[in-house]
Amino acid sequence: MDDASRAAYAKLEASLADMPRQLREKPRAVLMISAHWEEREFTVMSGARPPMIYDYGGFPDYTYHIHYDAPGDPVLAARVKSLLDGAGIPAHLDAERGFDHGAFTPLRVIYPDADVPIVQLSLKRGLDPATHLAMGRAIAPLRDEGVLIVGSGLSYHNLRQFFSPAAYVPSREFDAWLNGALLGGSAADRDKLLASWESAPSARAAHPREEHLLPLMVAAGAAGDDMAELAYHEKDFLGGITVSSFRFVNP
Repeated sequence: MDDASRAAYAKLEASLADMPRQLREKPRAVLMISAHWEEREFTVMSGARPPMIYDYGGFPDYTYHIHYDAPGDPVLAARVKSLLDGAGIPAHLDAERGFDHGAFTPLRVIYPDADVPIVQLSLKRGLDPATHLAMGRAIAPLRDEGVLIVGSGLSYHNLRQFFSPAAYVPSREFDAWLNGALLGGSAADRDKLLASWESAPSARAAHPREEHLLPLMVAAGAAGDDMAELAYHEKDFLGGITVSSFRFVNP
C-alpha cells in the first residue's frame, strides 16, 4: 500500500525486488503456490487472462482496483496437471480462477512489468504436509523447463497476535527451528522434519492453521536434493516478529 505502513515491509520488499537478479535467466513462466487458495483436490489456474480476486477486507478503496495484468499460460497449466496425474495425484484445471493477493502482491514487486506468464496452483484441503511435499516432488521437472516455482506464504502467521508482543517469542522459536530444518542436514532429513512440523517449538502458536506454511512444503518437495539458502530474514518485523524466507538453488 502507498501509505506510511509500507515502511514496515521495506526489507521484505527489497528481498522480493532482488529475486530476478538472483536467477541465472528470466524464467519463461512462474508457477505460484499461494496460501490463499485451497480446493478439494489440487487445482491449476488455466485461463489465458486471469482476472483479479480481492480476497481481503477493510483496506483503502484503491486496493480493490489494483490490476496485475500478467498473462496466464494454459500450456503450462496442462503440463502441471499432467505431471500431477502421472504421479497419481488427482488434479483439475480452472479457467476462471484469478490472481489472489498472495500472488499479485509479491509479483507486483518481483516482476512489476507483468511480463512473465503466471500460473497459480492451489493447496489441497486437509492441509496435509506430506501430501504437499509429494506434490512438490511431482512438479520438480518444471525447474529444468524454465519455470520458477514460488511458494507464497509466511513463516509466522498468527493473526490474533500479529501486532502484539505475544508474537515475539513464538515467532523467534519457530523461526529458529525452521532455519535448522531447512539449512542443516540432508534433503531427506529436511522433508521428515517438515512433515512433522507440528512438533517444532511454538509450532501451533506460530501457525494456528498451517495454510501459510504449506507453500514452503511444495517448494521444498520440488527442490529434490538441492539445498536451501536463507533469502530474507528479520528479527523486528512489525516491531519484533521473526520471519524468514528461503530459496532452493539448482546447481
